[in-house]
Amino acid sequence: MNTLYCGLILLCFYINHSVAYFITVDAHAEECFFDKVEAGTKMGLTFEIAEGGFLDIDVRIVGPDSKNIYQGERETSGKYTFAAHTQGVYTYCFSNKMSTMTPKVVMFNMAIGESPKSEAQEGENPNKMEDMIKELSGSLSGVKQEQEYMQLRDRIHRSINESTNSRVVMWSFFEALILVAMTIGQVYYLKRFFEVRRSGLILKSIYFLLTL
Repeated sequence: MNTLYCGLILLCFYINHSVAYFITVDAHAEECFFDKVEAGTKMGLTFEIAEGGFLDIDVRIVGPDSKNIYQGERETSGKYTFAAHTQGVYTYCFSNKMSTMTPKVVMFNMAIGESPKSEAQEGENPNKMEDMIKELSGSLSGVKQEQEYMQLRDRIHRSINESTNSRVVMWSFFEALILVAMTIGQVYYLKRFFEVRRSGLILKSIYFLLTL
């Protein structure tokens, strides 16, 4: 029972390392996040733009030596995996400086693997249960990320559908106004036409009577 309890605690600990976050990056702004890792640690950044403008943003990953590991411009989504080349703080930033007024909502996840030192220690002291827990936590993290991705895609599609529906309703309303305006204009024109014609007939009749 104690072994199972410890296993559940370890499982929760590993799952917490792969939590997806939602952030809002304002126009002309940049949001950066930091992780300190050992050399050789595997890292993976996954991101998706949920809302805002053309659903694009600039992405940048910088190493402890201030050199760009990855840099992308106006990206909608992406996944970049790399191994830490040196020990230190790694920075990943989402920049919305190219936008003039539209904020962007970004969902991202930075997955950090075990450091080589930890893996070496585990190799010296093998623990089958802990290996099974790590494997299970990796599978659950993958399922969770896929679920969050599907929820995000559903949110984006729903937003697009609502926007399209609003435009269709506005266009239909605009067409109805045009039809009403054309109908009123035609009625007014026909009314004026018959009034002018009627006045002309009356004048002709008076002139005819006067000439008799």
